[in-house]
Amino acid sequence: MDSVMRVLEFLRYYVIPTSILLGILIFVHEFGHFIVAKLAGVRVLKFSLGFGPRIIGKKVGETEYLISALPLGGYVKPLGESPDEPVAEEDKPFSLSHQSVMKRFAIIAAGSFFNIMFACLLFTVIFMLGTPMLIPKVGKVMDGSPAKTAGIREGDIILSIDGKPIDLWDELSQAIETSSGNTLTFVIKRDGVLQTVTLVPQIFPAKDIFGQEKKSYKIGIVAATGKESIREKRYNPARAFLKGTYQTWNIAKLTLLSIVKIIQRTLPAETLGGPIRIAEIAGEFAEAGIISFFSLMAVISVNLGVLNLLPIPILDGGHLFFLFLEAVKGRPISIKKMEVAQQVGLAILIMLMVFVFYNDIARLIHG
Repeated sequence: MDSVMRVLEFLRYYVIPTSILLGILIFVHEFGHFIVAKLAGVRVLKFSLGFGPRIIGKKVGETEYLISALPLGGYVKPLGESPDEPVAEEDKPFSLSHQSVMKRFAIIAAGSFFNIMFACLLFTVIFMLGTPMLIPKVGKVMDGSPAKTAGIREGDIILSIDGKPIDLWDELSQAIETSSGNTLTFVIKRDGVLQTVTLVPQIFPAKDIFGQEKKSYKIGIVAATGKESIREKRYNPARAFLKGTYQTWNIAKLTLLSIVKIIQRTLPAETLGGPIRIAEIAGEFAEAGIISFFSLMAVISVNLGVLNLLPIPILDGGHLFFLFLEAVKGRPISIKKMEVAQQVGLAILIMLMVFVFYNDIARLIHG
């Protein structure tokens, strides 16, 4: 009985959340390729979630829809996918390899584009539903800090800076960090009474999200925590869309910056995680609630979209790079060169997969 319960718990905590998360993101990516191909007049022969042997499938019209055995990915197979694929003369208008460079570019880029837009949609929904945010309430004041000197105390609520209303702690931090060390005027509420104080932010040592040293302007206060210091912030659809777009852009930049940091070896490669790590995180975020799970799905969707655009053969970005070269040269890259590049890309991808699996297993062994 205990073994059955452990299996059910494993399914509930790891398998089901991960299957939902990856299944949706893979579907979104492949649907991007599929729908743009259809709009471009290309005949799609197969639409599969997963690779390898077919589990179930059904042919509707000209397309066979499949669920395949290996769940870590999916694919769309258009007519004329490869330039050397034989295509009947009457079918050439519906063949991918016989479309213009711009049409092929749009079809290949659509998967990543849909992932990024899906993340933007998820973030928009999250901001509309409401997220828990810290209010600008002071929890602790550092000795000798500008805030201490100005008379700011624990429990003070900061209402505005230089006349600009402050509703959230993030807004307070941003206003201070971008002050360039200029004098700021704070309106605070203490025991129901409004007071005005002025102070000058100072540069304090800090660390960025990669653990690297940096310097930024601070005033020496820490946010108050606890239920009374958290409020649920909701936005109207227009504002939520703007914030969702901004959040998506920030995560895309962070994804690229992380890749650069790993290449520069300023960020340990051991931070890379694979399917096992994703399963762990998916379970944790699913337990935390639907908003947390949506947030994780949005972040991974951006990661998937951005990483697929890297100019590595076998990824979408590699195909886009070949199309760019074709547009510049005025003729397609030779099939032999493409095959060699694809083999190199496959080798890189396999090595990366082995490495992230090793990281996952090492993380499990060492806790």
